[in-house]
Parts: sequence; structure tokens; C-alpha cells
Amino acid sequence: MNNEAALQAGSDGLRQRGESLTFWQKLGFGVGDIYGGGSFVVVGIYYLNFLTDVVRINPALAGTVFLISKIYDAVTDPFEGIVADRTRTPLGRRRPYLLAGVVLVFLSFFALWYPVDYPEERQRFVFVVAAYLFFSTVVSIVKLSYNALAAELTLDYDERTSLSSFRIFFSVVSSLLAAVLPLEIVKRAPNVRAGYITMGLALGAFFALPFIATVISTREREAFQGEVEPFRWREVFIEPFQVRTFVYALLMYLLAFVAIDTVMSTVIYYMKYVLGRGSEANYVTGTLLLAEIAALPFYRWLSQRTNKRLGFIVGASIWMVAMLFSFLVVPSAPGFVVYAFAALVGLGIGGIVVMIYAIFPDIPDVDELKTGRRREGVYSSMLAFTRKLSGALALFLVSNGLAAAGYVLPVEEVVGGVTQLVEQPQSETFITALRLIFAFAPITLVGLSLVFALRYPLTSKVHRRLRRVLEARRGEEQNDTLEDEAEDLRRTLIGP
Repeated sequence: MNNEAALQAGSDGLRQRGESLTFWQKLGFGVGDIYGGGSFVVVGIYYLNFLTDVVRINPALAGTVFLISKIYDAVTDPFEGIVADRTRTPLGRRRPYLLAGVVLVFLSFFALWYPVDYPEERQRFVFVVAAYLFFSTVVSIVKLSYNALAAELTLDYDERTSLSSFRIFFSVVSSLLAAVLPLEIVKRAPNVRAGYITMGLALGAFFALPFIATVISTREREAFQGEVEPFRWREVFIEPFQVRTFVYALLMYLLAFVAIDTVMSTVIYYMKYVLGRGSEANYVTGTLLLAEIAALPFYRWLSQRTNKRLGFIVGASIWMVAMLFSFLVVPSAPGFVVYAFAALVGLGIGGIVVMIYAIFPDIPDVDELKTGRRREGVYSSMLAFTRKLSGALALFLVSNGLAAAGYVLPVEEVVGGVTQLVEQPQSETFITALRLIFAFAPITLVGLSLVFALRYPLTSKVHRRLRRVLEARRGEEQNDTLEDEAEDLRRTLIGP
């Protein structure tokens, strides 16, 4: 039997020895991403508009909120990953933080949407910064533990794609509800401020409670919870960026999600001021997310027949082509054209999302080849930070772009004895700038992500070889063939 056949047989044997997860384990894990999917969509679509039109903060100042939070995250997120990796409890390294998240998620989400009405803008700005930092801290603690857990539940390449499909299904369903429900809740309240308070309470509970099921249904690997080694700052700030596979995956993730967040944060302005269909913004976004759900079986099938990289490339290509058609969507276009365009965009985004979250659980395997340790928390903290960075970059760039284009804030007027926020007409310069941002920002960013996707080295075939080497090492098996294989993998996956 040649080396490749032996490695394939070893990989098949490993799957037979219990790497497959039950339906209930996948379901329990999957519902945990109701928070990740829904909360980022609510923030991405509505938060900038909430700050400018409800809290009444200048768009450029609102963008500064996100910039401040990323400076904070750049310092705190890596250390939160270190703490998680070094945690030792009867519940394991990850689940204690998910259990704490039941309370923290609820409180932080409510604070984020509290429509503070201090008389001075600087007072409102300080409150918003504090609330956003609280939210950002909770996202880091909970999401890094959740993402790290995925790498421990199964070591099988295809089973991780299946697990990713479950989490993305719940993530997109949550995103769909998060796109549609907030405005519906706000509309039914006696006034806008009461509506946002109600929305914060309701969605805060909706995002928090599923973590109970995640904690109950999952188990962590005792073999990965060895003795805690002395802390070295290089292991967080230097070593991960010496792994070629991680750097490529991180850049794919960052560029693609900045593009996603750019579209999500501009869609409400685009629908309102470009197409004159502001009341339909949540339904159009919902159509996009429904298309993402419909695309999941196709991308899972494509990944298992080929590899995760190709699934990402196909999704990115569909999205780039779709955005070119945005210039054909004009105010006079029939309604079905708007919704068909949203569905096509969703088909592309669906491939990017499900594949990138299937790719990241493989990264700690590459790190184990390099270091001999399991450091899911370190890489998960980088993932959590990058997800927040993508959202913040998009909101910062969009908010400053809107301000530079001359966006006119709503004004408070008394209508029929009731104080209301009244939207103002926008200039043609602003409308043109908005169209260009909406179309060309995602095309450019996704195009750049494709450059790294085409060079991403960890295919299914390579992962089978990697897994066989790691299992042999854990069993303290040593031979010349194994070391030659390990060295070849180092050159391919890690670099010189």
C-alpha cells in the first residue's frame, strides 16, 4: 500500500472511531449561532441609522464609536483567547463562558439599543461608546468560546462542514428574523424610543437563551485540556501570523465580511433614498437571507464533492456578478426585480459564509502541526476580533462616506402635538455616492478575497494527510515516513 492510500485508509478509520456527531449534538451546537448571526445583522443594518436618526449623533462621530471599539478590541481580544485556553473547570474550557453568556448577552444587547436622550451630543456619544464597548466585550467572550468549541467537537474535515451547515442554518434564520423583526417591533410601539427599548429586550432574550442548549448538548475533549504552560506573548501576537494557512483564511474572512457589512449597513439608506422603498428595506434584506438558507445544501454538497475553497470561490464569484446588476435596479423597476436582485446576492453570500466558518475549525490542526499544542482559543479570538473589525470598518467607512457625501440628518418637529423625527431630502451628490458605495465596495473587497482563496492550501486531500500525521503523533508513533510527510505538510501549510 502506498503512502497516500495508507493515509486515506487511516482517515477513514478515524471517522469510524467516533468522529461523527449525532443530530442532537449538531442541533444543540447550531442554535448557539443564533446570537452571532442575528446580533451582527441587527447592528449592521440598523445601528448606524439608530445612532444618526434616533440618538441623533453626526455620522462621522457615530463612525468614531466603532473605531474606538476596535482599538479596545485589539488589546483585549487576544488576551481573552489566552484566558479561555488556560481555563480548567469541570465544564471544560469553553462552556463556562457560554453559560455566563446567557446573562451577559441579554444585558449588553439591551444597553446597546437604549435610546439615550441627553441634551448634549457629547453626553449621548459617551453613553453610546460605553454601551458599545460592553457589547463588544461580551461578543468576544462568548463568540471566541463558541468558535473554539467547533474545532473540538469533531476532527473530521467533512463532518466539520456538516457542523458548519447546522450553525449557519440557525445563523441565517436568526439573521432573517433580525432583519425583519426590529422595524416591525418599533412600528408597533407608541413611539420610536419605546420601540427600540422593546426591541432590545425581546431580541436580547432571543439571542441569550439558546446557549443553555449548547452547554447541555456538547462535550469537550479532555485530551485537549493538558497542563497550562507559561504564557509567552509571541504565541498570540506573532506565531499565528507565521502560519500561511491562517493568514490566507483570515484575509478571506476579513475582506469578505467587510463587504457583507458594507451592504448590510447601506441597504436601509439605499432602499429609502435611492429606490424610494424605505418601508420595504427589512423585507428585501429578508429575501437575501432566505436565499442564503436555500443555498446551504448546494454548498455543503459542493464542499464534500470537491473542497471548501472551491465553495468559497463559487459564492464570491456569484456575488460579484450580482452586484454589477445593481445599476439596473432603478426606482421605476418592478418590485420583483428588486427582490430577484436581493435573492441573487444572497445565493453568493451564502457560499462565503458557510465555507469560511467550515474552514476555520481546521486551522488549529495546522497550528498543532507547528507547535504540538491545541490553541483553539487563540485562533478563535482572532476570528472574533476580525468579525468585529469587519463590522466596525464597514460602519466607519460608510458613516464617513455618508457624511462626506452630504447626508442630512432628520430633525425633530412637533406634528399634531407630538414630537417626531422627520427625514430630510437628500442631494443628487449623496444619491450617486450611495449607489457607488453600494455596488463597487463589495466588488472590490470580494475580488481581493478571491486572490487569497485561490492560494488557500488546505484542501480535503491535504487535510486527510494532516489528520493522519497528528493522530500518529498523539499516539507517539514515530517513523521516517511520518516525519517526511510532516515536513512536506509544514512547507505547504505553514511556509518556510
